[in-house]
Amino acid sequence: MLPRRIPLAIGVMVLVGTAFAILAPVRAQEKSATRQTAAPAPKRDISGVWLYQGGGGSEGIAPEKEMPPMTPWAKARYDAERPGYGSRATPSGNDPILQCDPAGFPRLMTFPTPFEFVQTPNRILQFFEREHAWRTIWTDGRALPKDADPTWYGYAIGHWEGDSTLVVESAGFNDKTWLGSTGYPHSDEMRVTERYQRVDHDTILYNITVDDPKAYTKPIVAPVRTMKLRPGVELAELPCVWSDENSFTRRIREPAVKGPNR
Repeated sequence: MLPRRIPLAIGVMVLVGTAFAILAPVRAQEKSATRQTAAPAPKRDISGVWLYQGGGGSEGIAPEKEMPPMTPWAKARYDAERPGYGSRATPSGNDPILQCDPAGFPRLMTFPTPFEFVQTPNRILQFFEREHAWRTIWTDGRALPKDADPTWYGYAIGHWEGDSTLVVESAGFNDKTWLGSTGYPHSDEMRVTERYQRVDHDTILYNITVDDPKAYTKPIVAPVRTMKLRPGVELAELPCVWSDENSFTRRIREPAVKGPNR
């Protein structure tokens, strides 16, 4: 005779197996329904408020382990910097944004604050909540100027590839900003290429490549990032206020750096 526990265990196994058999198709249907709810992307249109799905303001253009070798010029600049994040984090950092200098481009793209695209016939305007900054992306067919005055956010032109991908080329940057919070520099010869691929109504896949032969021995190719549409969101006023930034440094950033480096 079998012990009473054995038929009971067999019964439980049968019930569990039956439950999985019932739930598996249901879950498959739910996943299929989720995929079907993503409306198709409108043609040649990325207007709206978007939010990068990232890890926070300490994120760089690319992970430190994936940064290409620096030139002697860039290495000297890098060694002189004292970042507040990353493998060389120090409490008394000299990150330009700690003094409320502009974060610049492309660093501004990796902050966890929304931005908005506004499209007109000849240009696309990109407004950022952080720093209350903006840039113009010209789409009227002009070329990048060869002698653009150096600026914090550069000079940008854009064109469409097909109906869903906006390609943006930028140049004319000054060399006062970092490529993230870990102190990697760039020169005034930097050129940036971005690809905004709107894969559905609510999603953009974002690619960015930084080409700066004065600073790096090969281009910096960033990982693909995801941006999500935020319907109904309005950009807030978020300028950099030095007194607030200094208070945050003393209360939060410097104590955090005394722990394990991030």
